[in-house]
Amino acid sequence: LLDSFGISSDHRNFRFARSKMIVCVSVVGHQNNPLYIQSFTDADDALKLHHVVHCSLDVIEERVNNPKKSGTTLNEAFLGLLYPTVNYKVYGYLTNTKVKFILVTTDLDVRDTDVRSFFRKFHAAYVDAVSNPFHVPGKKITSRTFAQTVSNIVGSYGLN
Repeated sequence: LLDSFGISSDHRNFRFARSKMIVCVSVVGHQNNPLYIQSFTDADDALKLHHVVHCSLDVIEERVNNPKKSGTTLNEAFLGLLYPTVNYKVYGYLTNTKVKFILVTTDLDVRDTDVRSFFRKFHAAYVDAVSNPFHVPGKKITSRTFAQTVSNIVGSYGLN
C-alpha cells in the first residue's frame, strides 16, 4: 500500500531502513534564509547540525556557479553528495526556484537512488506546504502538517 507521497508500508527494501541514519533535514530559501530545519538527534547535536547545514550552502553555491567542475548539470535537481564529514554525509537538492533541500545522514553507505527518492517525497511535501494560501512565501514553514509529513517521510526511511 502507498500513501499520498508514494511511501510503501513495507520499507525493508531501502538501505535507509538498516540503521538510524537521517539526523537532519532542512529547507533553505533562494536567499539562503532557513525556511525549515529539523534535527532528529539530541538537543546537544542540533547546533552542530545547523552548522553542517549552513556549511553545505557554500558547496551548493560552488556547484551551481561552476557546473563543469562539479559534473552536475544545471537541469538536475539532485546535487548528490555535497560533502562528507567524519560522522555525517550531507546531500543536496536544488529546485528550479533555487530553494535548497539538505539531508544529513550518519549512514556512510547510502545509495543515490534512495536519496533521490527521499528528496522527491520531501519536495512534494514542501510544495503542499507552500501551496497553502495562508503561507507567506519566503517565511519559515510553521505548519504542523508539514512537520508531521516530514517526520513520516524520515521515519519511512529508517529513522524509527
